[in-house]
Amino acid sequence: ALSYYQSSTMTTTEGGETSGGNFFAGVKNPYLQRSDWGWEIDPRGLRTALNQIYDRYQVPVMVVENGFGARDELVEQDGQKTVNDTARISYLRAHIAAMYDAIQDGVDLIGYTSWAPIDLISASTGEMAKRYGYIYVDKHDDGSGTLTRYRKQSFYWYQQVIRQNGLSESDA
Repeated sequence: ALSYYQSSTMTTTEGGETSGGNFFAGVKNPYLQRSDWGWEIDPRGLRTALNQIYDRYQVPVMVVENGFGARDELVEQDGQKTVNDTARISYLRAHIAAMYDAIQDGVDLIGYTSWAPIDLISASTGEMAKRYGYIYVDKHDDGSGTLTRYRKQSFYWYQQVIRQNGLSESDA
């Protein structure tokens, strides 16, 4: 089992601008987009990691954590509160497609769970402002909020992914 959020780029050149991340900070890769917290978005890196792990150990593999932290804004849409989190959907869509590609490469990928279904305090930053979930929780860094939950657009998108047991042809 493995957790995957981003890849890391290393260099021997001094003075390169570093990228964000939990434990390992590499230099910024100019070819990759970044999250609000500077984490590089690299679905191809997930495919590569899955292939390397499977090639080395030849045992079934499972991705147990994968997700996208963003500053989500609660909005009113069609009489309901929601979050238009298209960046999260794009991140997840690309990473699920990369897992599909790894399966096509021969990786025995037996499962996937994303981080996290509901907004929670970020382990990496200790704040609520960094939101991962498909469900928005009305709670803020200063402790204010009602704890009311609202489904984000990614909730409905991921619900369809589950129903289809993966991405549709138009998503891949």
